[in-house]
Amino acid sequence: MLNLLLVEDDLDLAATIVDYFEIESIQCDHAANGLAGLSFIKQNAYQALIIDINLPKMDGLTLCNTIRQQGIDTPVLMLTARDSLDNKIEGFQSGADDYLIKPFAMAELIIRIQTLAKRRSGQVKKLSLADLEIDLTKKQAYRHKVPLKLSPTAFRILDILLRASPEPVSRANIMQAIWGDNQPDSNSLKVHIHHLRKQLDGQYLPKLLQTVPGHGFALRCTDEH
Repeated sequence: MLNLLLVEDDLDLAATIVDYFEIESIQCDHAANGLAGLSFIKQNAYQALIIDINLPKMDGLTLCNTIRQQGIDTPVLMLTARDSLDNKIEGFQSGADDYLIKPFAMAELIIRIQTLAKRRSGQVKKLSLADLEIDLTKKQAYRHKVPLKLSPTAFRILDILLRASPEPVSRANIMQAIWGDNQPDSNSLKVHIHHLRKQLDGQYLPKLLQTVPGHGFALRCTDEH
């Protein structure tokens, strides 16, 4: 069952959408303003977000941009009555993945949201864990705001692990994501993990890169240090 969040201040429209989703066996939470929507997003794991642009307390563009800056890559469908090209560009620049103009057919909303929910957004700009942050635009990682010297491959491994955090990623899945079917010998991954661990945890606490026996590697922040 899909799990969605609708952020819409038109209560009649929101009730119609939620009821329609229920008929389609789709779970949908509702927030009536941008700040409430942000709180819902931080507290729950959604497969997709439906956000109206004109919202009280925090408008939809600001909400979308805020979650992208925080590294939240949940796909976003923007709802709006604005139909100009400039308005659409503004929405995409704020981090939206798709755009639906009011009024719209419920069947089209269902199709678009089902498509979006199958993937994570490519609009996310930053990911973070504790004092680790990676800037996906600049392809740069930081700890304590100090740049880490990572090879392109080590950066991609860090990206994969951080998106999955705190769950582990197997060696096989990492190698498939990095090299596809043209994989080098197994020592190559070992060398890159060693380089990544040295840069990431060599002089910093807490240690974030963990080897999970039988499962692979994980980025986790623990208090044991």
